[in-house]
Amino acid sequence: MQPSCIKTGADRLFDSICLWVLPAGLFLLLSALFLLPDRSHMHKAYYALFSAPALIALCLRPGEWRQMLREPLVLVFLAFAGYAIVSIAWSDTEDSVSGLIKRPLHIFMLFAGMALLLRHRLEALQPVLMASALVALLLTLPHLVDYFRFYAPKLRLIGGGALDNPLLSSHVFGFFTIYWLALCMTSKDLRVLTLSACALGVMGLVVLATGSRTPLVALTAAAFWLAFLHRDRRSALLVGALLVVAIGAVVMFPHMGLNRGGSYRIELWTAALQLVAQQPWLGHGYDAHLALDLGFRIPFSEPHSFPIGTLYYVGVLGFLPWAGMLLLGLYSGWRNRSHPLFVLASSLLVYGIAAGLTEGGGIMSRPKEHWFLLWIPLALLAALNIAQRSGRIATPALRDLSPAQAEQLTAAASVIEQDGLGPKVLRLADGSFLKLFRRRAWYSSGFINPYAARFVRNSQQLAQLGFTTPTILGLYRFADASTAVHYQPLPGQTLREALQQSPSPAQRQALVLRFGNYLARMHEQGVYFRSLHLGNVLVHNDAFALIDLADMRIRPSPLPLKLRQRNLRHMQRYPEDRTWLFEENTAQLLQGYAEQASASATARVQRCISAAGNA
Repeated sequence: MQPSCIKTGADRLFDSICLWVLPAGLFLLLSALFLLPDRSHMHKAYYALFSAPALIALCLRPGEWRQMLREPLVLVFLAFAGYAIVSIAWSDTEDSVSGLIKRPLHIFMLFAGMALLLRHRLEALQPVLMASALVALLLTLPHLVDYFRFYAPKLRLIGGGALDNPLLSSHVFGFFTIYWLALCMTSKDLRVLTLSACALGVMGLVVLATGSRTPLVALTAAAFWLAFLHRDRRSALLVGALLVVAIGAVVMFPHMGLNRGGSYRIELWTAALQLVAQQPWLGHGYDAHLALDLGFRIPFSEPHSFPIGTLYYVGVLGFLPWAGMLLLGLYSGWRNRSHPLFVLASSLLVYGIAAGLTEGGGIMSRPKEHWFLLWIPLALLAALNIAQRSGRIATPALRDLSPAQAEQLTAAASVIEQDGLGPKVLRLADGSFLKLFRRRAWYSSGFINPYAARFVRNSQQLAQLGFTTPTILGLYRFADASTAVHYQPLPGQTLREALQQSPSPAQRQALVLRFGNYLARMHEQGVYFRSLHLGNVLVHNDAFALIDLADMRIRPSPLPLKLRQRNLRHMQRYPEDRTWLFEENTAQLLQGYAEQASASATARVQRCISAAGNA
């Protein structure tokens, strides 16, 4: 087998993992507790569809390690996990060393897989989160109905699937409650706002039905964090609602806060801290035996506090990087508070930190409910930082414009392009362009990933790949939920106009030769411009640039041959383009293409052109 064939196969496998396998694996990780009968199935699904594929992808593309190891959150996690593994030397654990090492490895693969997913298919994250939240909502709703139908004192809702404990279930329910709350705070679309508000009400009832107070405190902390990040009218309403609920709870249930019921957390914390004091610096070792005897028949194996559990197992030396991860995560959320994904991820982390103060205790475990408190939010924040550093997150962030601000921006603007819905491209008074994106259907992909943000993100990625792109001046969202990108247009004329105005066949041949080179460069860099034609390519000083950057995908590897053929077939739909490229100047197009592309890709392109000519 030729080395080029091996490389092509490796590229195709890497693309499949990043574009399809990892999104499916993340969806199953988030929804497996609702869909699968027990946790062992969840473990196997995570290992097969997320952890192992992420490891394979890192082996196929070692350069991805550099992006990972530039992220402080990842480095601090590696320090924490490394110290935990070293502490096995003085731990009295009965588990095998290899079995214990696999746990931090699978958590690291969560960080790695999330980073690969967001670097190479960021647009899949929001649909995966939405689909998982809807699964949690729809599969829990029947259990909530049954809870109210057969309500009895001390009845606690657990849920279905692999959920078997009301307290553990409440962690997952609270995770998705925060998701819907963040959507309520950030969405401007009335339809999205209505859906998220209804879902928030249902999931809030579900959390209450579990009978656990830990998630209620954690939800309150996360809600205040959300309000702190936004500081707008909705934040004021949220804080006011929280205060009203708190005052109402104190008036109606004055002893609720002091009545501990069957909780023995203070006794557990006291007993655990006494053990911590025996080895405060080094800790008792990763997975050391822990038995807290409070005078019952069966001792407790958890201190019901993540911080205390961390101190017990890895001591102060391990606690410092553990706390450092949390602080770095919160700082990332605060620093990027203008981006909804950072707001969501940091709010989930605040929820996890608050819930972990009175729950859990093991430092690293197999995939289960506790992952929703810390590891999933931390991995998401680390991946967002890596994606932002790689130019995958649109900058500047989406800014809301009031009707007055929108009118001021578009004053004295002239219409460059329009359709049945109104203007599509405006030339503003200062010569810059404003490209508008309106919702054309009740549901479209722009429902989750605004087209204007895609335009900006693609422009940034193309610039990193060395292509000429317009200068982005702003990214806006209007009161009707439509979006727009404000940019400085590139000078020049379209390639179609340039070919029309070329005074001689030799000049047209030179243009087509350079375009063939440019087209091959796009394909080799993984740029798939679905609506490519000569009217979407600008020419200026012998350089090319693309128009309408929203209609584009940038893959991790060179385009497969079928996508290259699809690009050519699209251009063949335009009679004038077909004449210039595939009839009069075919040799020049192929010559330019061969300068950048492999011989096999050029041969396939040539066969595609020949087949079109015969047809």
